[in-house]
Formats: sequence, structure tokens, C-alpha cells
Amino acid sequence: MKIDRIESFFVPPRWLFVRVESADGAVGWGEASLEGYAEAVDGAIEVLRDRFIGHDPRRIEDIWQIAYRGGFYRGGPVLMSALAGFEQALWDLKGKVLGLPAWEMLGGQLRDRVRAYAWIGGDRPEEISEAAKARRAQGFTAVKMNATAEMDWIGTPRMFDEVTARVAAAQSFGHDVGLDFHGRVRRPMAKQLARALEPLGLLFIEEPLLSENPEGLAQIAALTSTPIALGERLYSRWDFKPFLESGAVDIIQPDLSHAGGLLECRKIAAMAEAYDIAVAPHCPLGPLALASCLQLAACTPNVAIQEMSLGIHYNVGHDLYFFITDPEVLTPSDGYLPIPQKPGLGVTVNEAAVREADLDRHRWRNPIWRQKDGSFAEW
Repeated sequence: MKIDRIESFFVPPRWLFVRVESADGAVGWGEASLEGYAEAVDGAIEVLRDRFIGHDPRRIEDIWQIAYRGGFYRGGPVLMSALAGFEQALWDLKGKVLGLPAWEMLGGQLRDRVRAYAWIGGDRPEEISEAAKARRAQGFTAVKMNATAEMDWIGTPRMFDEVTARVAAAQSFGHDVGLDFHGRVRRPMAKQLARALEPLGLLFIEEPLLSENPEGLAQIAALTSTPIALGERLYSRWDFKPFLESGAVDIIQPDLSHAGGLLECRKIAAMAEAYDIAVAPHCPLGPLALASCLQLAACTPNVAIQEMSLGIHYNVGHDLYFFITDPEVLTPSDGYLPIPQKPGLGVTVNEAAVREADLDRHRWRNPIWRQKDGSFAEW
């Protein structure tokens, strides 16, 4: 068996799908979405075409090692997202050839379903009560929301009161709440805000500081008993290694479309298990990314909860199920997602819809924010 074709597709609202086809007609799909940088990832996929046309698609570890190490320069969001989408597609193809789900080839199923959480609110969270009520009606018992809009270096307790009021509103509908700082909060305020939020009993606080500030994260971890989650901007087991060793992170959030794919994230999770750290994969992306996450959840003991993008504020016009023909595979019930049972990644892509969407390629970009004084603000 040889790889005959590697294709990439720009899929709205902001996704990049990868299709791999063997010379004998076997096909696999993956997702290499890197929000705002689809063109760069597409360029990196061109290198994969040069290297792997003619390669045996079943030799996934061999392909991964060559793709990661063979170009001398390695790591980072662009190269690892390209590799992730390609690697997912290889698992999908291999599973379909063998008639097995990817999880069956990675150790077998250890759970029947995984708890899921959905987003409420948008980039600038204001009134979230109606959104929390709607998620409860959908069966969710856990939600995530942004803690704040843009934040300056220092602030006042009044700002904290607004955050806690929004969390309380979501909790009033029976939700467990994860709060995403989104890297918007600087250390002087993050310390105060983490302490102010502690009585609320949050599922976690996410990215209270960016991963580029590990010493600050360790300080915040020492100030609060609220679990700290982090990892969407880490791209390999080597990136995660110092955070696992530091003890500053309680929940890691690798993104299976950014961090090298399914097998690399399985390895990251195994490293985390040795440190008694939970895994909650990051996934505000498309159906192939979520399907890959569920393959990981099926065979990984320390996966605790799964993010999904159904109805997220980015998905205007093209929501999670738009490009698949079997949405029931990714549909939550009573706050849980089922483990897919079909071969490969377990979902069926509407190829005609994908090819049509790619004719008008999206150019999604995140917004640029500024503080009231005109200086740059983290999005």
C-alpha cells in the first residue's frame, strides 16, 4: 500500500481538513486547523506531500518520526498542526482498511462515553444566563466561558465582582464552570482574580497566565486550590514536559490538531498520568478534530472531560455537524459524548460539501484588541 495523494481543504468557518488517499483507493481524513494561520499550515502540508507520496500509510510512527525530525527544524504551531492533520488522516485510513476504530489500535476501549462541556458567552462575555439555560436544555452539565474581555496590567476589585457574578449566573442553572483567562490577564491581576474566584468551586481556571511565563504560573498555583488548566499553545511532549515536572498545572489541554496528532497526544497523556494530572483536550474546532479527541478518550484513562464546539460563537454559518453525514456520532446525550464505534476516526465526511467550500477559501483572522489608552490588548 502506498500514499498516492495528500489534499488539503479550507473549510469554513476557520478549519483546514486533510485528505489522504492510497494508490488502491483507501481514504482517510484529518483536521489540521490552526485558527488564523490556515495558509501557513497549508504550506507546511506541501512539504509532507514531497516527503510521503509513495510511502506506506500504515507506518504511522515511522511517518511521524520522519515528518517531525527529518526537516531539521521542528515543533511549533504551524509544523505540528500540519503533521497533526496528516497523522489523523493516516489513522482514519488505516482504521477503515482494517475495519477498526483508531482506539482499538491504540490499546482498546476503557470507557463507553466521556463527559463534555460546551461554550457559553463570546469573546467579551456579558449576559450569559440565557446561554447557560440553553446549554442545560441541551443536556450539558458543564460549560466554559471567558473570564473577561481585554484586561489591563492592573485593576480594581470591581472587575472581579463582574467576573464572579457571571460565573454565579451560570452555576445557578446547575452547571460546573470552567473559566478561561485566555492569556488576557497579567500576573498582578491574575493572582488577585484566582484568589477571588476560589470560593466559587470552579472546574478549573484555564491559562491564568500564558505558558511562556512558567514561573508566574507556579506562583499562582501556590495561591489557589482551584485546578489550573493549560496546554492549547503547547505542541509536543517536549513542550509539556517542564509543566508536568513543575507541579503548577493540574489539567493539561493538548489540542489534537495542534500537538502532532492522535498518537503524540496519547504519549503526552501517558506522561501526564505518571504525574497524576488530568487531560481535557482543547477542541473549539471541527468534527474531525473532535472525532480524534474521542478516539483518545476511548483508550486513555486520565481523560476527564472533552471540549466541543457545538454552537460556539465562531461557528456562524457552518456549525460542528455541517460537513459530516452522521452527526449522531458527535451528539452529546445527558452531558456525555459517545465513543465512536465505526472504523478510523468514526465519522463520515461529506466530501462534496468540503470540495465545494474549498472553492471559496476562508481567510479567518482573530480580532486585534486595544486598551482604552490605545495600547495592544491580548485577545
